[in-house]
Amino acid sequence: MTVTDRPAEQPVEGPVCTVAGLRVRLTGTATDVVEGFDLAISPGEIVGLVGESGSGKTTAGTALLGYARRGARIDDGTITVAGHDLRSMSDDEIRRIRGVDVAYVPQDPSSALNPSHRIGAQLRELLDLHDVGPAGERDAAIRAILPEVGLPNDDEFLRRYPHQLSGGQVQRVALAMVFLPRPKVLVLDEPTTGLDVTTQGMVLSTLANLCERYDVAALYVTHDLAVVSQISDRVAVLYAGLVVEIGPTARIFAEPAHPYTRALLGAIPLLHQPFKLTGIPGATPPPGHRPSGCRFHDRCEFAVAECATTDPQLVDVSADHAARCIRLAELPPWDASDRILADTDPQARRDVVLSVHDLDVSYGRSTVVHGVTFDLAQREIVALVGESGSGKTTISRCIGGLHDQWSGVVEFEGAALATSSRRRTTEQRRQVQYVFQNPYQSLNPRRTIEQILTRPLRIFGIASSRKDARDRAATLLDDVQLGSRVLGLRANRLSGGERQRVAIARALAAEPAVLVCDEITSALDVSIQASIVDLLLGIKHVRGISMVFVTHDLPLVRTIADRILVLSGGRVVEQGLTAQVLDAPQEEYTRTLISHTPTFDDPARP
Repeated sequence: MTVTDRPAEQPVEGPVCTVAGLRVRLTGTATDVVEGFDLAISPGEIVGLVGESGSGKTTAGTALLGYARRGARIDDGTITVAGHDLRSMSDDEIRRIRGVDVAYVPQDPSSALNPSHRIGAQLRELLDLHDVGPAGERDAAIRAILPEVGLPNDDEFLRRYPHQLSGGQVQRVALAMVFLPRPKVLVLDEPTTGLDVTTQGMVLSTLANLCERYDVAALYVTHDLAVVSQISDRVAVLYAGLVVEIGPTARIFAEPAHPYTRALLGAIPLLHQPFKLTGIPGATPPPGHRPSGCRFHDRCEFAVAECATTDPQLVDVSADHAARCIRLAELPPWDASDRILADTDPQARRDVVLSVHDLDVSYGRSTVVHGVTFDLAQREIVALVGESGSGKTTISRCIGGLHDQWSGVVEFEGAALATSSRRRTTEQRRQVQYVFQNPYQSLNPRRTIEQILTRPLRIFGIASSRKDARDRAATLLDDVQLGSRVLGLRANRLSGGERQRVAIARALAAEPAVLVCDEITSALDVSIQASIVDLLLGIKHVRGISMVFVTHDLPLVRTIADRILVLSGGRVVEQGLTAQVLDAPQEEYTRTLISHTPTFDDPARP
């Protein structure tokens, strides 16, 4: 008998994880990070905890492990996990149950694995460390759990190191590690961020099956509401450290009661229909700077004067559904149909500005892109989609002149572009600009925002004087909805969404005809993503700019792209108008991508 096959324990009556009145404060202060957090999770149940960055999701989640990050402390409340009262236990006692009764899956699974140890050795070390199961059965337990998470259990795989695995494989190894000791409670912190849709779908399916099979109560922390709609039984919406709405998943998505929940749903793209995405104005207030009264009132379209002075309490909306708003009875019914957009007109005229013919791309002796051909018209957005390793970013880098090992033809306005940007003319470099995926790495941390934006103005001779360059930089910041207030700041003073806006402004400073956008919204929460998408669509229509948009987010493609290229193994398997490809896919690979894409039924769905 193996560890994973040992007889199941008697079913637990009632919740296996209960949190009541949880308060987490900054160390040495009375400043709340999370306040009055109440939650109960039953065996086999998955609860989604959602909200924007800075809302306190991870802080609340890690409190279930009796942990608070450096600079914070658990100040009040009760936390009962698998029969353990964590607030009454010592640090040593809590450490002994972590990984056994309560486990954690981090956002970056590689951080849970030792890069210098083989996979098999790390899994065995986990069982030995916690003395789980008879010693003679532990290797068999490891081989039993790996197929359950979709991984091979042969000697060759067990001898691999973490760097020899794909992102999806690393994430599934992390799941195997947490499920091996058969925990009763699981905290998952954005575990599928950055994964392509197919890998994400497999990880989510694996997670849901394991939680159901082993009666594990799970808290799923994320900003991706589409994922939550697919995997969770209930949803808790957190804003500025407070739960503002909680209820069954289907009800929350069909009949959101709180204005904040509605605003989040208004920022989500859907697969079946293009929608106008609306970002939430302002930003989540940090601890110590939260407004009086309702914490959302300064960003809420339904706020009245009383909202600024009255602290709302959670009140029942219906059975098992509660929200924290004094105007619940006065809000209009939720209606998503008012934001539906029209699909691209198939008969619209196309004036081609960029064309790619028979593109073959190599890395050393390996050819990774094979015979890719497509074109891009003025005021058009073409999306490149596919799994990780399909060649999306490689193609975009060739168009931008950032990778020169390619053959074929890339033409801009009828003139062939050299393989490397260094061999292109100044005018060609100006006309084709690249926006990178990670704004934390693409902006020089030693330069101010003004210096970052005025540099391309000087290089391309666009600004006539230093004052003209500064004025143009301020205008660019207005265009990306940041304002001139950030001119004197360095990038480390900005949030991820603000940095990405600066990166877009820097590309626009060159007054290009084509923007190449490489996964520029992949790590942003839904509100910031919506703001950036709305910004890009505005730029497209007002400035007439065309874009190559690399992404694995098919619902986002439905809203932003006119045409789509589906890539697999470096080859185009299907292309056409976005609506045609997503509504009536002709290839099995495209249908697989669509089937693995998390989405949710919307009242506006035809």
